[in-house]
Amino acid sequence: MLQTAQRTAKSKTKKTAPPHERFLEAFRWMLLARTLEEKLVSLYRGGLITGGVYIGKGQEAVSVACGLFLQKGDIFAPLIRDQAGRSAFGEPLLDVTRTYLGSRQGPMRGRDGNIHRGHPRKNELAMISHLGAMISVTVGALMAKRFKGDKDFIGLACIGEGGMQTGSFHEGMNIAAVEQVPLVVVATNNHYAYSTPNDREFACHDLVDRAIGYGFEGYSLDGTDLTACLDVIGSAVKRARAGRPPQLVVASVLRLSGHGEHDDASYVPDEVKRQPFARDCLKVAEKTIVDLNLLGAETLAQWRKDAAAQVDEAIATAQKEAPPEGDKEDWCAISTRDLADSFE
Repeated sequence: MLQTAQRTAKSKTKKTAPPHERFLEAFRWMLLARTLEEKLVSLYRGGLITGGVYIGKGQEAVSVACGLFLQKGDIFAPLIRDQAGRSAFGEPLLDVTRTYLGSRQGPMRGRDGNIHRGHPRKNELAMISHLGAMISVTVGALMAKRFKGDKDFIGLACIGEGGMQTGSFHEGMNIAAVEQVPLVVVATNNHYAYSTPNDREFACHDLVDRAIGYGFEGYSLDGTDLTACLDVIGSAVKRARAGRPPQLVVASVLRLSGHGEHDDASYVPDEVKRQPFARDCLKVAEKTIVDLNLLGAETLAQWRKDAAAQVDEAIATAQKEAPPEGDKEDWCAISTRDLADSFE
């Protein structure tokens, strides 16, 4: 009788439709990014990665929404905390691990640090350290596509609130509005530009208030809420593609790690860590999945195993590959060589 009752109750349990049609797809990219970056942190602490490691813990919901809605022909300019968006846009995990581990077979051939990777021919721009400059680079790429006669494309550039205070950012925003390029700028306010808090970065009430001054349409959102990120950023992408003015989206989160793994973030007070914007977006999304019965526990566990297996395979492959040899490498700029991507 008890077993029959349990089976009956279970059969009556219905799965609710997700709060956004791409919610589960986005969550899986977030999970993959978190799994990858936790492994990179482990390798860094073990002395196996040269250079810094900068992770997007707490920003995956914003990031994944940036990459998820882009189409073939669109321009994407991600930054150091945008692994979830990079993966959703189509960047292979192996490219990530090859770059961090210095493999010559990586997209930058082991030449350009471990975070400045990109695929310009596939419209994923390689990040410039002076982050505000990426707005102008994206605008330039969009204008080039326009001059070539391309149709139905947009560009999406990511920026942090610290990068928003630079001169190059303002110049890029201005020319984007003057030229009316189909641009979406997604600014993640993680409340610290390295160790500098918001109140020492800017004096306006809300960064989205700047949109009207630039000639942009502006929207703000809770960056810990995956549904909000998908709704707001997805809508901004649609508006840009439909010919509306450039779009500025400002998301509020807390960076849940140091600026890099060399930084313990001891300057962040406990009071800030208790704010609503300090929630872990991955945990919030998983709670939504459980509360709405979108997936069973076994499926979630399997997704974690799948993510770990993909990460382990990509790292194992990259670890076997040789780094560039300084006395043998042809150090000319990759962009100047006709057969740059045909090395063996």
